[in-house]
Amino acid sequence: MAIISNGTTIADAGAFSANLGSMTHIKTLTASSSGTLSFVDGASSVVLDDTYPIYQFEIFNIHPANNSIEFRFNGSADTGSNYNVVKTSTFFEAANYENDSLTNFRYRTDLDLAQSAAFQCLASDVGNLADECTSGTLTIFNPSSTVFVKHYISSFNCYVANNQSQQSFIGGYLNTTSAVDAIRFQMSSGNMDSGKIKLYGIKDS
Repeated sequence: MAIISNGTTIADAGAFSANLGSMTHIKTLTASSSGTLSFVDGASSVVLDDTYPIYQFEIFNIHPANNSIEFRFNGSADTGSNYNVVKTSTFFEAANYENDSLTNFRYRTDLDLAQSAAFQCLASDVGNLADECTSGTLTIFNPSSTVFVKHYISSFNCYVANNQSQQSFIGGYLNTTSAVDAIRFQMSSGNMDSGKIKLYGIKDS
């Protein structure tokens, strides 16, 4: 006998559902010596429109080909023809070395953006040794709005090339009242050798 709440099956034949409907998986892209990974509304089963007010990207173990480089993103307002949406953001990070020899907490003026169309850094100094990578989340609010700017927040941890754990916190907005209908991820140089990015839509609470 199934247990149903507000149209959502919570349990059926004794098995509980892990997804109660608030977060819906849309698309997974897997890096394999990839220069870019792009999520474009209407292409390859990607939804990035007014279906959901919030979209969240979950990034798993992005391993770069080059050493000590940035993992970045940008938005498009023309379905992926150009990734150059103007952004303003803040960037701060905390870090600790494996041998506990040095810790820091700092604001990164070199990685924030002020009315810039450049790609936004999400994780810096990512190492490329066999066990080095970066993982984190990027959340974008109401990208389909034609009235407001589009806020984004992210949190990433990476294995920095000089044996430290580095946590990055970024917040900003895509400064356009056009709908943002595509998001691209890439390294600051070279390919993403491996890793996955999953896109989810989050419903109104």
